[in-house]
Amino acid sequence: MNTDNGGVGSVGMTSLTETLSEMIEVAEGYCQLIENPDAESQRWLAALFTLMPRLHSAVTSLNAFETGDTQIPGVDLDDRFSLYSRLRKRLGERDSYWLEFDAAPEEMHMSGSLADDLTDIYFDLQHGLELLDEAWPQRAAQVWQTSYRLHWGQHLVDAERHLYALKVRDQLDLN
Repeated sequence: MNTDNGGVGSVGMTSLTETLSEMIEVAEGYCQLIENPDAESQRWLAALFTLMPRLHSAVTSLNAFETGDTQIPGVDLDDRFSLYSRLRKRLGERDSYWLEFDAAPEEMHMSGSLADDLTDIYFDLQHGLELLDEAWPQRAAQVWQTSYRLHWGQHLVDAERHLYALKVRDQLDLN
């Protein structure tokens, strides 16, 4: 009797459970940092700098699982603007950064905002956490995967790059 199930079954479920548990832990930690940027005072950006690669790893690990047909919900624009404004004020001159790309010298450069990146990531992660509260862990994983691929993945990469630039310039500590 052949018991090979092609990697599906208890091993697959354990892997999904472990992977999803890591994603939940990191998403909760991220959302707590964003909701309470003053909690870690001067070390807030350093905490984000440490957490972002874990978030990247956790969400890309979820990509091994089926996403299905997932709709990404809209965000309340007033809530989004409120969080963005608070983060922008907290970051001050550390908020803006130049996007790096190959361009002719006469072309305009584009700029980014760390507050915008952090805000967009927050709302997409928060939506997945709300689905967990409704006891839909598989759906939360699907929403995180899809929204990462379609929306906040680029924000994550840009935020990681900007936080790295702040780190090498010794500007992670807020005063």
